[in-house]
Amino acid sequence: MSDTRMRYVVVGTSGSGKSTFARELSRLTQSPYVELDTLYWAANWTPRPRSEFEADVRGVTDGERWVTDGNYSAVRPLLWSRATHIIWLNFSRSVVFSRILWRTLRRALTHNELWHGNRESFSKTFLSRESILVWSFTTYSKNLQKYAALRESGEYSHLKWSELQSPTEAKAFLCRYRRADA
Repeated sequence: MSDTRMRYVVVGTSGSGKSTFARELSRLTQSPYVELDTLYWAANWTPRPRSEFEADVRGVTDGERWVTDGNYSAVRPLLWSRATHIIWLNFSRSVVFSRILWRTLRRALTHNELWHGNRESFSKTFLSRESILVWSFTTYSKNLQKYAALRESGEYSHLKWSELQSPTEAKAFLCRYRRADA
């Protein structure tokens, strides 16, 4: 793409595929990719101090081009004021929940390291109130309302919004960049 100033924030309920989508968009646009979870979580699933988190987000989003993903309201004013585009992965509850179920099950079985030594475990996934499955299910409706209200509020009127309502729409969105790159 010829636009040199592209700053994308990819949002959506946990399990919607934000990181996968953002990594591919980053590759296609040749822009740095920033996963907010990496900046937020310290070892033992401990959130980093807000001031450190904000400072890191400020530092990695200072350039003309980047792609980031995450729903962290603590850094939304900072991040969204610098962004040019919001990509909202607003998939159905069944798509999101099936994706997060299989992703989390795979991670719990393989013990893949996520960030700073953190791993999803079987007990934390299926036997805890802090389960990412519970989190995704309970925040789904709240996220629909939150992102619809943010888009309509006018507070971030400088942003170009793309609401993608299915994996097919997400693939088509990315295909536009593949064609432009050819």
